[in-house]
Amino acid sequence: MSSAAPVFTPALTPQEGARAASALFREAFDAEPDGVWCAPGRVNIIGEHTDYNGGLALPIALPHRAYLALRRREDRTVRLVSSLTPQSIDTLDLDVIGPKGTPGEVRHWNAYIAGVAWALERDGLGPLSGFDAALVSCVPLGGGLSSSAALESATAVALDDVDALGLAGPAEAPDDAGRARLVTSCVRAENEVAGAPTGGMDQSASLRCRAGHALELDCRTGEVEQVPFDLSAAGLALLVIDTKAEHSLVDGQYGARRAACEKAARMLGVDLLADIAPDDLETHLSRLAEPAGPTGHGEAEADADELVKRTRHVVTEIDRTRRLVALLRDSRPLAGPKLEEVGALMNASHDSLRDDYECSCPELDMAVAAARKAGAHGARMTGGGFGGSAIALVDADSADAVARAVVVAYAEADFTAPAFLNAIPSAPAGRLS
Repeated sequence: MSSAAPVFTPALTPQEGARAASALFREAFDAEPDGVWCAPGRVNIIGEHTDYNGGLALPIALPHRAYLALRRREDRTVRLVSSLTPQSIDTLDLDVIGPKGTPGEVRHWNAYIAGVAWALERDGLGPLSGFDAALVSCVPLGGGLSSSAALESATAVALDDVDALGLAGPAEAPDDAGRARLVTSCVRAENEVAGAPTGGMDQSASLRCRAGHALELDCRTGEVEQVPFDLSAAGLALLVIDTKAEHSLVDGQYGARRAACEKAARMLGVDLLADIAPDDLETHLSRLAEPAGPTGHGEAEADADELVKRTRHVVTEIDRTRRLVALLRDSRPLAGPKLEEVGALMNASHDSLRDDYECSCPELDMAVAAARKAGAHGARMTGGGFGGSAIALVDADSADAVARAVVVAYAEADFTAPAFLNAIPSAPAGRLS
């Protein structure tokens, strides 16, 4: 069985990204952009499907970014071009675009850019000018690494700049309160214009993370705390495994999970599942199981079982996130028993997502199992699931060996070969030039 060298997806340097986006802009529009803005994808360390349940999440920003060269217009026209289709310029009208399902519906990747302008105006930050924009992104598409949030966040800081909204501040000295407001508009764009019912974790990571840190995000309040996350100092690395399994959050599966959580919360009389304390979980699960009755069967029983499992994942995942943050904050080196505990929490997160939330897939499970067998301290799927990526916490000098083990396992299963990247906690969205 072949053990070909793993494919690591490189990140463009800021200089490379700015040059590429500017060149595409000049080619498409025969003009110079006002500047280039960029925003990172993200990977979540732990805290999956907790955002829309009011819980905690712990993402980091990636060095892989979306780069947007943009020029303000004096009218309400928006013209967009992407490096994926450089010969095609899409033209939109800010006075016409609207939510998904309306006559002004915006299709495909354009929704993540034009939708931000629409949302900013609906959130009281307009009227905005039109703009021309050229997109170059090195965030892997379909990998569950928030390529869409990177587009939205790059657009948000660009429009904040050219329309003088004064919210974001520079990446090196960000205005967190202003960025939190931009997050709200980005989420609205994704929910209403793109039609993906996501929470706000992805956009918060892209706009509010800091280099060298993970972001402890309280998804109910929007409050954040920066958590030191210097893996290299501990001789560790976070390996991201792009499973190449098709990933989409607009095919109904994600929305079904969210609807189940909302139904469970209503039945339990709580605003959000985050209101349930871990010590009270079993009592609440018993209540959810009651509608089917002890001899229940058929659809009602299946529905009750589904609600029990979804609720159990959310409450235990929030608790795991809280415990992992506490471990990262204590003063002990990330080694020995502490490292084992961090890894165990990551492993338990994946097992819960696989068994209780049922949002994994064979490729994700195989990547996680192969990484663990090859010596990863902990491994789990990351992102919304149903495809996308997994992560593995590994010794820095064994990252390549772990990646090779995943490649071999995929080849034996006749899966499409995976790709890999190193997740280095990086800076938030901002202007480059």
